[in-house]
Amino acid sequence: MSGKARADRFGEVVMPHLADALSLARWLTGNADDAEDVVQEACLKAHAGIATYAGGNARAWLLAIVRNASYSWLARNRPRSIVAVGNLADLDEVAAPRETDADSPEAALIAKADTAAVATAIARLPQAFREVLVLRDINGLSYREISAMLDVPLGTVMSRLSRARGLLMSELGDKR
Repeated sequence: MSGKARADRFGEVVMPHLADALSLARWLTGNADDAEDVVQEACLKAHAGIATYAGGNARAWLLAIVRNASYSWLARNRPRSIVAVGNLADLDEVAAPRETDADSPEAALIAKADTAAVATAIARLPQAFREVLVLRDINGLSYREISAMLDVPLGTVMSRLSRARGLLMSELGDKR
Protein backbone atom coordinates (compact mmCIF):
# COMPACT_ATOMS: atom_id res chain seq x y z
CA MET A 1 0.00 0.00 0.00
CA SER A 2 1.47 3.37 -1.02
CA GLY A 3 2.06 6.17 1.46
CA LYS A 4 -0.80 8.25 0.06
CA ALA A 5 -3.23 5.31 0.07
CA ARG A 6 -2.22 4.50 3.65
CA ALA A 7 -2.76 8.12 4.72
CA ASP A 8 -6.14 8.27 2.98
CA ARG A 9 -7.30 5.03 4.57
CA PHE A 10 -6.06 6.20 7.97
CA GLY A 11 -8.06 9.40 7.54
CA GLU A 12 -11.21 7.44 6.72
CA VAL A 13 -10.86 4.71 9.34
CA VAL A 14 -9.17 6.31 12.34
CA MET A 15 -9.67 10.07 12.31
CA PRO A 16 -13.46 10.09 12.84
CA HIS A 17 -13.01 8.14 16.09
CA LEU A 18 -10.18 10.08 17.76
CA ALA A 19 -12.48 11.71 20.34
CA ASP A 20 -13.70 8.28 21.46
CA ALA A 21 -10.12 7.02 21.56
CA LEU A 22 -9.06 9.94 23.75
CA SER A 23 -12.06 9.42 26.03
CA LEU A 24 -11.25 5.74 26.56
CA ALA A 25 -7.58 6.47 27.14
CA ARG A 26 -8.51 9.15 29.70
CA TRP A 27 -10.65 6.69 31.63
CA LEU A 28 -7.97 3.99 31.56
CA THR A 29 -4.96 6.17 32.39
CA GLY A 30 -6.68 8.62 34.70
CA ASN A 31 -5.64 11.93 33.18
CA ALA A 32 -5.65 13.88 29.93
CA ASP A 33 -1.88 14.25 29.46
CA ASP A 34 -1.21 10.53 29.71
CA ALA A 35 -4.23 9.83 27.51
CA GLU A 36 -2.82 12.03 24.77
CA ASP A 37 0.44 10.09 24.87
CA VAL A 38 -1.44 6.80 24.67
CA VAL A 39 -3.62 7.94 21.76
CA GLN A 40 -0.56 9.17 19.89
CA GLU A 41 1.09 5.78 20.36
CA ALA A 42 -2.14 4.02 19.33
CA CYS A 43 -2.39 6.17 16.19
CA LEU A 44 1.15 5.19 15.22
CA LYS A 45 0.22 1.53 15.66
CA ALA A 46 -3.02 2.00 13.72
CA HIS A 47 -1.17 3.76 10.91
CA ALA A 48 1.39 0.97 10.74
CA GLY A 49 -1.36 -1.67 10.64
CA ILE A 50 -3.90 0.14 8.47
CA ALA A 51 -3.10 -2.11 5.51
CA THR A 52 -4.23 -5.13 7.55
CA TYR A 53 -7.55 -3.55 8.58
CA ALA A 54 -10.12 -5.89 7.08
CA GLY A 55 -13.17 -3.69 7.43
CA GLY A 56 -15.97 -3.95 9.93
CA ASN A 57 -16.40 -1.61 12.86
CA ALA A 58 -13.52 0.86 12.60
CA ARG A 59 -14.35 2.39 15.97
CA ALA A 60 -14.08 -0.95 17.78
CA TRP A 61 -10.83 -1.70 15.93
CA LEU A 62 -9.30 1.62 17.02
CA LEU A 63 -10.56 1.33 20.61
CA ALA A 64 -8.99 -2.13 20.88
CA ILE A 65 -5.66 -0.62 19.81
CA VAL A 66 -6.11 2.22 22.32
CA ARG A 67 -6.93 -0.24 25.09
CA ASN A 68 -3.83 -2.31 24.40
CA ALA A 69 -1.68 0.82 24.10
CA SER A 70 -3.08 2.09 27.42
CA TYR A 71 -2.13 -1.05 29.28
CA SER A 72 1.30 -1.16 27.65
CA TRP A 73 1.85 2.49 28.60
CA LEU A 74 0.67 1.88 32.19
CA ALA A 75 2.98 -1.12 32.53
CA ARG A 76 5.96 0.94 31.33
CA ASN A 77 5.23 4.14 33.22
CA ARG A 78 3.53 3.20 36.46
CA PRO A 79 4.28 0.52 39.02
CA ARG A 80 1.55 -2.10 39.19
CA SER A 81 0.76 -1.27 42.80
CA ILE A 82 0.24 2.44 42.07
CA VAL A 83 -2.09 2.72 39.10
CA ALA A 84 -3.69 6.00 40.12
CA VAL A 85 -7.03 7.22 38.92
CA GLY A 86 -5.65 10.72 38.48
CA ASN A 87 -7.34 14.06 38.45
CA LEU A 88 -10.82 13.93 36.97
CA ALA A 89 -11.23 17.72 36.95
CA ASP A 90 -10.47 17.78 33.22
CA LEU A 91 -13.41 15.48 32.58
CA ASP A 92 -15.75 17.77 34.52
CA GLU A 93 -15.21 20.60 32.06
CA VAL A 94 -15.79 18.34 29.06
CA ALA A 95 -18.86 16.60 30.46
CA ALA A 96 -20.50 19.58 32.18
CA PRO A 97 -23.35 21.15 30.25
CA ARG A 98 -22.84 24.70 29.06
CA GLU A 99 -24.91 27.32 30.83
CA THR A 100 -27.63 28.98 28.77
CA ASP A 101 -29.87 31.91 29.61
CA ALA A 102 -32.56 29.47 30.76
CA ASP A 103 -30.19 27.78 33.25
CA SER A 104 -29.78 29.30 36.64
CA PRO A 105 -26.38 29.36 38.33
CA GLU A 106 -27.76 26.92 40.90
CA ALA A 107 -28.84 24.44 38.21
CA ALA A 108 -25.43 24.65 36.57
CA LEU A 109 -23.70 24.05 39.90
CA ILE A 110 -25.89 21.03 40.66
CA ALA A 111 -25.29 19.58 37.18
CA LYS A 112 -21.54 20.03 37.57
CA ALA A 113 -21.59 18.38 41.00
CA ASP A 114 -23.61 15.44 39.62
CA THR A 115 -21.16 15.01 36.74
CA ALA A 116 -18.23 15.07 39.13
CA ALA A 117 -19.91 12.53 41.41
CA VAL A 118 -20.54 10.13 38.51
CA ALA A 119 -16.98 10.51 37.19
CA THR A 120 -15.55 9.88 40.66
CA ALA A 121 -17.80 6.86 41.18
CA ILE A 122 -16.77 5.38 37.82
CA ALA A 123 -13.11 5.95 38.64
CA ARG A 124 -13.52 4.05 41.92
CA LEU A 125 -14.85 0.92 40.19
CA PRO A 126 -12.48 -2.05 39.93
CA GLN A 127 -10.60 -1.94 36.63
CA ALA A 128 -12.43 -4.84 34.96
CA PHE A 129 -15.83 -3.34 35.75
CA ARG A 130 -14.80 0.23 34.88
CA GLU A 131 -13.43 -0.90 31.53
CA VAL A 132 -16.62 -2.69 30.47
CA LEU A 133 -18.82 0.18 31.73
CA VAL A 134 -16.82 2.79 29.83
CA LEU A 135 -16.75 0.73 26.63
CA ARG A 136 -20.50 0.08 26.72
CA ASP A 137 -22.13 3.10 28.35
CA ILE A 138 -19.74 5.86 27.34
CA ASN A 139 -18.29 4.58 24.06
CA GLY A 140 -21.43 2.69 23.01
CA LEU A 141 -19.79 -0.55 21.88
CA SER A 142 -21.97 -3.64 21.60
CA TYR A 143 -21.59 -6.60 23.94
CA ARG A 144 -20.11 -8.64 21.09
CA GLU A 145 -17.55 -5.95 20.28
CA ILE A 146 -16.51 -5.71 23.92
CA SER A 147 -16.33 -9.49 24.18
CA ALA A 148 -14.05 -9.67 21.15
CA MET A 149 -11.93 -6.73 22.32
CA LEU A 150 -11.36 -8.12 25.81
CA ASP A 151 -11.25 -11.75 24.65
CA VAL A 152 -13.79 -12.84 27.25
CA PRO A 153 -17.12 -14.66 26.82
CA LEU A 154 -20.25 -12.61 26.14
CA GLY A 155 -21.70 -13.68 29.49
CA THR A 156 -18.66 -12.28 31.28
CA VAL A 157 -19.19 -8.92 29.60
CA MET A 158 -22.84 -8.87 30.64
CA SER A 159 -21.98 -9.94 34.19
CA ARG A 160 -19.25 -7.33 34.59
CA LEU A 161 -21.49 -4.63 33.18
CA SER A 162 -24.31 -5.57 35.52
CA ARG A 163 -22.00 -5.58 38.54
CA ALA A 164 -20.42 -2.28 37.47
CA ARG A 165 -23.81 -0.63 37.14
CA GLY A 166 -24.89 -2.04 40.51
CA LEU A 167 -21.74 -0.79 42.22
CA LEU A 168 -22.16 2.58 40.53
CA MET A 169 -25.77 2.89 41.69
CA SER A 170 -24.79 1.90 45.23
CA GLU A 171 -21.99 4.45 45.27
CA LEU A 172 -24.17 7.22 43.92
CA GLY A 173 -27.13 6.24 46.08
CA ASP A 174 -25.02 6.56 49.22
CA LYS A 175 -24.02 10.10 48.25
CA ARG A 176 -27.55 11.44 47.82
